Amino acid sequence: MTTATNETEPRHFLDVDDLSEAELLAVLDRADEYKRAVDAGDDHADLSGQTLGMLFQKASTRTRVSFETGMTQLGGHAIFLGEDDIQLGRGEPLKDTSRALSRYVDAVMARVFKHENVEVLAEYSSVPIVNGLTDDAHPCQTLADLQTIREHQDGFEDVSAAWIGDGNNVAQSFALGCALTDIDLTIATPEGYEVDGEVLERARELGGDPTVTTDPVEAATGADVIYTDVWISMGQEDERDVRMNDFEGFQVNVDLLENAPDASVMHCLPAHRGEEVTDDVIEGDRSIVFDQAENRLHAQKALLSWLLE
Repeated sequence: MTTATNETEPRHFLDVDDLSEAELLAVLDRADEYKRAVDAGDDHADLSGQTLGMLFQKASTRTRVSFETGMTQLGGHAIFLGEDDIQLGRGEPLKDTSRALSRYVDAVMARVFKHENVEVLAEYSSVPIVNGLTDDAHPCQTLADLQTIREHQDGFEDVSAAWIGDGNNVAQSFALGCALTDIDLTIATPEGYEVDGEVLERARELGGDPTVTTDPVEAATGADVIYTDVWISMGQEDERDVRMNDFEGFQVNVDLLENAPDASVMHCLPAHRGEEVTDDVIEGDRSIVFDQAENRLHAQKALLSWLLE
């Protein structure tokens, strides 16, 4: 029997603050358990017989592979649903797609452009909707980020992080995640590329107090974690020349890291090496980028099992 036939309201995960602090920590604890299980070769088929529908409007490497592999490891099954593979690409309303999928699968992960699209999916779905990425938020990435920071910092206490670059969807979800875990966050963006003010207010309501600056050196100084992302995201290619000029001085390179001698470096990938981050930093011994990438698998498995239990 699938969740679609259960009369209880499903839990959705559209952004990080859909979880309380206690729920977030419980998901991260479960992610650590799953990671240990994989390392030990232990069976953990907690979602045996269940199916995840994966709805994609945007291309993906890590999101698709981590969710599909994760469902397999949990004993379930994942179905890839490209926009042009289903009726959505021929004009079917999202609310109809959502209601139909709810009758077939136990959960839906959606990687789409507009954040309102996952909100519509959630409104009409009788199974959990997971935001695999929108233009406004990337909460699954934040789960992996927090798992990675906790591993490398032995917890969250007294941890400081610097976000340097575009105040994009990854930055916005990360700001909420830092607020929930009491990470001291400083955000450095060029003027005009700030994190949305409403997101900062939500972070403050969660107990966070993010510092906002236009000076990357100020943000990096003394940080335990330095995090960056591409300056030119999908759909922004025609802005390339303007953005490359506007982000001058925001590159995460060896010179910037001199201001934070103990900092680990994070990037959600894919990286444009030589733009927002240099190759020697990505390949350096302070990079924890590929731990982040791996932890997408474990964190998302934990989220799915938590939502479906």
